[in-house]
Amino acid sequence: MINNKLRLYWTLQVGGWALYAIIQAVASVMASGNLNAERTIFFFYEAFFCLLITHGFRYFINRWKWFSLGMARLIFRVVACVFLMGLILYFLRIPVSIALHLFNPSVAFDPQRALGLSTVYAVIFFLWAVMYFIYNYFERYNKSLKLEAKVNEIELNTLKAQLNPHFIFNAMNSIRALIDEDPYKSKLAITQLSNILRNSLITGKKGLTKFDDELKIVKDYLSLESIRFEERLKINYEIASGSSDFWVPPFMIQTLVENGIKHGISKLTEGGTISVKTIILNDELKIQISNSGHYVNGHRGGLGLTNTQQRLKLLYGDAAYLRISNEKNNFVLTEVKIPHLYNL
Repeated sequence: MINNKLRLYWTLQVGGWALYAIIQAVASVMASGNLNAERTIFFFYEAFFCLLITHGFRYFINRWKWFSLGMARLIFRVVACVFLMGLILYFLRIPVSIALHLFNPSVAFDPQRALGLSTVYAVIFFLWAVMYFIYNYFERYNKSLKLEAKVNEIELNTLKAQLNPHFIFNAMNSIRALIDEDPYKSKLAITQLSNILRNSLITGKKGLTKFDDELKIVKDYLSLESIRFEERLKINYEIASGSSDFWVPPFMIQTLVENGIKHGISKLTEGGTISVKTIILNDELKIQISNSGHYVNGHRGGLGLTNTQQRLKLLYGDAAYLRISNEKNNFVLTEVKIPHLYNL
């Protein structure tokens, strides 16, 4: 899906700016009555510069997350940028005109001409920006409609996976046992459980949530489980710097961690270790959940993993994956890869 989107983007970019150069050349022929090779080459160089400038503009639009801005703030930024882009294009043309012997210093450095032509280029870039934003807004709107339809379809099953009644029952029993033994710890456990329940209601239907918010839920969940398992559960975190820049499906990591405890550690008399690790490579986030136990294909996960795979496919297409495999020393590795939001 992402490859198709990029292919369409480059097709429109190259085709659109090539058409711009051809129109310029045809207009020049109609004005002068003959085909000037140097001027035609100049127009194609100008179109190439336009392609580079707009591609750079697209990069910063996504990098700075302008799609999340309000209309007033967005228009101000776009207008300022297109005027700057117009000036940049005007001065990029000068070395090419010199090389093609089309340069006239008195004309090129005339302030009125420079401002006027830069404004024309700014208008062209503004039209490009309008088309780019309209296309992306419609695409995101269609994606949100698909996500909403899918969420409605699997909402009951998703809630069952997220609000596991066995987990809540076990957590409440663990807290009850702590009330007399350690009142402070029991209060903390109640707070952690309420955080999980509150976030399940707030973020349960969202398409994406910040990685940091998801990690807080995971930590609260594992803290509650450590009350139940005591010394039988060891927890490790290895979070890469920059993970907070990514967005993930809500409760995805918590579901996978819960899956590891339910199907792995809880079945071991001596307990085990669960680790949450992230790796950032090529603008992609890899989330690795490792737990003691053994994975038998087709006999683990069920509803939670099925819902996770569906959500990943819907949100990221082929750019994301979920894999489970056995590692040495009797560990199971669950790995999820997701792209950065601005690459979508």
